[in-house]
Amino acid sequence: MSTVLIVEDEARIASFIAKGLKSAGFTSHQTASGAEGATLAVHGNFDLVILDVGLPDLDGFEVLERIRGQGVTVPVIMLTARSSVEDRVAGLEGGADDYMPKPFSFEELLARIRLRLRSERPNAQDGATQLSHNGLTLDFRTRKAQVDGEWVDLSAREFTLAETFLRNAGQVLSREQLLSNVWGFDFDPGSNVVDVYVRYLRGKLGKERFETVRGMGYRLV
Repeated sequence: MSTVLIVEDEARIASFIAKGLKSAGFTSHQTASGAEGATLAVHGNFDLVILDVGLPDLDGFEVLERIRGQGVTVPVIMLTARSSVEDRVAGLEGGADDYMPKPFSFEELLARIRLRLRSERPNAQDGATQLSHNGLTLDFRTRKAQVDGEWVDLSAREFTLAETFLRNAGQVLSREQLLSNVWGFDFDPGSNVVDVYVRYLRGKLGKERFETVRGMGYRLV
């Protein structure tokens, strides 16, 4: 059973999420403090964090910075009454896995939670701790890549993108497919975020591994 940390200072919303999670078979823990939320996310054994931006002590971006600064890669879904592109970008660049503006439906939140948990636990079905293809290996324990015997550090987003390619090696993946799987929410269709991150992977893992299929997307060869 997965356990979710809810960092939300509005009691009504926190209770709403907790009740929905319980009905869906999850357990949860609530806190209204950003500082406590950061400590719990780093030292607790949580599978996912739901993090509000507008907290009374630390805002959600500061909490996220503390979590990622400790090297913790637990999936984080940010909630906020702010809906500006700048806030979305700030959350993503800080290491958030998803971003939901308030008000929201619990059904959509639950779908995004399940998507993030599947992305973070790709090895749960077969017990594997690594995924390999053609000299490239991803280690789910260290969240690092190994290229022809050399270890390479990846950001959380780069790791998830690389994993998506490895699990679909040889298949052409459209930008829309990659956005849905890696970013998990409606991103500006005119954004070049996929192209930017593929360029990052080429730089770290080898340009020749990622083929551009004109008019269609990308493929791990």
